[in-house]
Amino acid sequence: MSAACNFVALHTGQKMPLIGLGTWKSERGQVKEAVKYALSVGYCHIDCAAAYSNEAEIGEAFQECLGANKVIKREDLFVTSKLWNTKHHPEDVEPALRKTLGDLKLDYLDLYLMHWPHAFERGDNLFPKNSDNTMRYDYTDYKDTWKAMEKLVEKGLVKAIGLSNFNSRQIDDVLSVATVRPAVLQVECHPYLAQNELIAHCQKRGLVVTAYSPLGSPDRMWKHPDEPVLLEEPGIKKLAEKYSKSPAQIILRWQVQRKVVAIPKSVTPARIQQNLQVFDFSLTEEEMNHIGSLNKNWRYIVPMITRNMQGEETGGKNEEYEF
Repeated sequence: MSAACNFVALHTGQKMPLIGLGTWKSERGQVKEAVKYALSVGYCHIDCAAAYSNEAEIGEAFQECLGANKVIKREDLFVTSKLWNTKHHPEDVEPALRKTLGDLKLDYLDLYLMHWPHAFERGDNLFPKNSDNTMRYDYTDYKDTWKAMEKLVEKGLVKAIGLSNFNSRQIDDVLSVATVRPAVLQVECHPYLAQNELIAHCQKRGLVVTAYSPLGSPDRMWKHPDEPVLLEEPGIKKLAEKYSKSPAQIILRWQVQRKVVAIPKSVTPARIQQNLQVFDFSLTEEEMNHIGSLNKNWRYIVPMITRNMQGEETGGKNEEYEF
């Protein structure tokens, strides 16, 4: 893997790059070029999901850039995808993965996550709704889904499996039945939602944590007028001046310095490159503690799964969800 890809070791022995390109909300028509550009400037970790509805286009980028006689070898790239809520039934797990592999034009994934703990009604509609606009749920136990995911590792279709948007109790619930232990937990995480207890819980159990929306998801279409703007935080702006970096780079440095993987999303070449340039400086212990003290338990992505078409709702405080 390239020197730019500083990494953390998974319990499987795999090296997971600490910075990856996030692809949630990257529109079709833009995501292929974003992925190609990211690969050209040294990214070796791309985070995908079936529910983002753009894996086929990402697959086109992989087809152009990856391979034996291409610039990047497959084994030098770490690719994550996620099993969607409508595919939790054990019989649906392998077909869902094979669809993702076909779209991404890959033979295997480095990491496959269960996107959310709750299951939706089976089928191909990503967000099955009742007439009153509430979600139609399915009662598949996520532990049964997990057992089906373990078989994907046995078959060599994925190298590691993990969880996304699970809390500490649910993680322990999966661990109680796991033959193949989860390697990663992916959750919303940034200075306003520092997730310190959850990260400690995971690290004690051998899970690496990945932070999604690490910059506070500033490009969301749905925003609360009163929500705090992470990139405008005075203490972070001050550190950006000190180190001649952007506020985004300070926030990403804080994550990788505490061994949390971060997957900032961008389709803008300059920002894509900038987000990777966080390994040429270090924050002091005092500065790390200051950023950690900004925590407000503020969740920009609340898992209400009711309103918008992306399946994720407007932010706020949600005391029950974690830890």
